[in-house]
Amino acid sequence: MKAKKSYGQHFLTNENFAQRIADGLLLTDTYRKVLEVGPGQGMLTKYLLRKPFETYAVDADADMIEYMKYNYPEISERLIKANFLRTDFKEIIGAEPFGLIGNFPYNISSQIVFKMIDNKDQIPEMVGMFQKEMAERIIAAPGGKDYGVIAVLTQAYYRGEMLFHVKPGNFNPPPRVQSAVVRLTRIDTDPQTGEPYDLGCSYKMFRRVVKQAFSQRRKMLRNTMKGLLKGSPYLQDEFFNNRPERLTVKQFVDLTKRTEAWQKHLAAAEEE
Repeated sequence: MKAKKSYGQHFLTNENFAQRIADGLLLTDTYRKVLEVGPGQGMLTKYLLRKPFETYAVDADADMIEYMKYNYPEISERLIKANFLRTDFKEIIGAEPFGLIGNFPYNISSQIVFKMIDNKDQIPEMVGMFQKEMAERIIAAPGGKDYGVIAVLTQAYYRGEMLFHVKPGNFNPPPRVQSAVVRLTRIDTDPQTGEPYDLGCSYKMFRRVVKQAFSQRRKMLRNTMKGLLKGSPYLQDEFFNNRPERLTVKQFVDLTKRTEAWQKHLAAAEEE
């Protein structure tokens, strides 16, 4: 079976790295099922099947599904031919929590992360192979050029860590980029209060604020946020002299709360 460019396939060929990716799942006491994205020829699947949980795999490539059914018949009933980004997890796995894992197709890797965030209540942990630059963007700290929308939205709900790097020669065909494996662990407890973790604002508005702030990342927040905070005295605050890459996740949450408050004020004024 040859890799297909249309699916962004690069098959991992190094057994050691496959085992290390599978071993990267640490929270297995909290879930009994794992979903692998894009199993390809089953290099990672082989090691997942040795773990004490049910492994499911989703792949949009019908040829890969047939290959997996032939070579790994023990998982044939849990292979799903589908576009991962359009998958309803409750239909294929049920409502219980599961771990997410995979040598992710690089052409949709950021969308996979956003899909995970949208289903954060069901996914306590993810271990994934990304293009190195994307991996660095996901776990980037404030203040650097890699810090952006995906870092803020991910780190609002997950703690990220770089596990290891993988060179192109460990794939067939070799990608033209370096790769890296990242683990994301959901934040379930507030580190300061010990209470169940809650963002404290609407995720929909939080996402809107973060994307708006980074829409022109070289400009100060006073300029980028004036659409959502039109006429607000907040904009005169010195805080709005900042550029978005300087803000921590907590500061973005605070900015969202201000925005929600102003939007409610405007709505109430219109009703009057």
